[in-house]
Amino acid sequence: MPQVVLATVNARYAHASAGLRCVGASLHDLEWRLEEFVGTEQPADIAERILSHDPKVIGLGVYIWNVVVTRNVVAILKTVRPDVVVVLGGPEVSHEPPDPEQHQPIVKLADHVISGEGEQAFRDLCGAILRGEPSPRFIAGGAPDLTTLPLPYDLYSDTDVAHRVIYVEASRGCPFKCQFCLSALDTAVRDVPLDRLLPALDRLLDRGVTQFKFVDRTFNLKINTSRQILEFFAERQRPGLFVHFELVPDRLPAALREVIQRFPPGALQFEVGLQTLNPEVGAKIQRRQNMDRVRDNLGWLGTSSGVHVHADLIVGLPGEDLDSFGEGFDALLAMGPQEIQVGILKRLRGAPIRQHDALMRYADGPPYEVLGTDKLSFGEIQRMKRFAKAWDVVANSGNFVESAPMLWQDKPSPFWGFLAFVDWLVAREGRVHSLSLDRLVCQVQDYLIDECGFSDELASATLLRDYTRSGRTKFPKRIRQGRTVSQAALPKRQQRHVGAPTPQPPGL
Repeated sequence: MPQVVLATVNARYAHASAGLRCVGASLHDLEWRLEEFVGTEQPADIAERILSHDPKVIGLGVYIWNVVVTRNVVAILKTVRPDVVVVLGGPEVSHEPPDPEQHQPIVKLADHVISGEGEQAFRDLCGAILRGEPSPRFIAGGAPDLTTLPLPYDLYSDTDVAHRVIYVEASRGCPFKCQFCLSALDTAVRDVPLDRLLPALDRLLDRGVTQFKFVDRTFNLKINTSRQILEFFAERQRPGLFVHFELVPDRLPAALREVIQRFPPGALQFEVGLQTLNPEVGAKIQRRQNMDRVRDNLGWLGTSSGVHVHADLIVGLPGEDLDSFGEGFDALLAMGPQEIQVGILKRLRGAPIRQHDALMRYADGPPYEVLGTDKLSFGEIQRMKRFAKAWDVVANSGNFVESAPMLWQDKPSPFWGFLAFVDWLVAREGRVHSLSLDRLVCQVQDYLIDECGFSDELASATLLRDYTRSGRTKFPKRIRQGRTVSQAALPKRQQRHVGAPTPQPPGL
């Protein structure tokens, strides 16, 4: 039986835990086992599976998305097996206040808490526990030497390779100090030597991995390193190869552009975290970016490469109102990214954004989303949460390539035009989530005809092209045959009788 069990609750099954594999790679002299769960599983079932291995030490990765369920798991573990040592790690428990009375319930239940990077600290703690030596309850993880730290990539199983996203890293840390991000606390950027990293990635490719997601906060910080990694994948192109990087949006010199152009369409995805296009808001949260270069780089990616660009904006930053956000959204949309993810500001534990707390109101529980700011009311933020969801399922989904722009055509701007559609959809459906694609298609059809003034023929034909673009052969009858305004205005039960002979009284 293993002496140590490492476990966590992932957001989705496809999201294999890179953090626990990094910790596990350093436990080479101990017997240990990895267990992963998803949030739909019951805490008692999770605890039962962990305890089935009869471990002496349990290490749990705690994140914003799993802290509630993990707290319940820890409560069961300490009730059923109080002798088992429970150790917590992860960003959600790395920034506890000094006063024990203010600690989270999960922290109060656990035996030890490791803050920050935990590979060496957890290994040393396990050794002390198994030898019966006392150890402090709170332990700082420090910054392990990436030139010698064991790499985790051989710990991805064949099942992981076949069914899950493989997370990799070429560096840790970030040189920027954006206040909403925990990376603002980093003091330096440290690199994994390429003579260690690239052979490990080559082994993953040999095992059949085709999707790599780099978790580096600033992949293109060091151009020579970035170029070598891109060249590594460019030389090993194969069907289905997909590599994701998070980029600094204003840093894309010719040395990188040349390699990027060697990839086929869709093989590269760049996540570009703009967050705000308002320079005053950016200065307030210490977000620095050269917007002229951003526009040039995104324009080049859209016209001269096959890169899929995923751009991020945040609602609720201090000092940004709805008009300012809308202007930024419209400007970003004009730059042509394939996706715009609209996120709601979260007050991550430890993030420097707390210095603006006098202007902000947040939810008490995870994910600690902002509820109101000096510039946005609670109602406006709720409205923007619906906007974000609707934009994702309509514009980002690829299901409305031609019809989505029609929603804001001839409107004051794309942002305000799409927001008007969202308000209309909520008034009609009461929500924007959990709508089937067929239902959503019919609602877009109605909006284009009734609110935007497009003809039935044009709206239906455009939606039909969108609907069948991905190869679908079954589609709503209404978009194939068109829709009449009279039918749309009737309840569903009465629509069945439109065009049928009017019943006559007997004897006439």
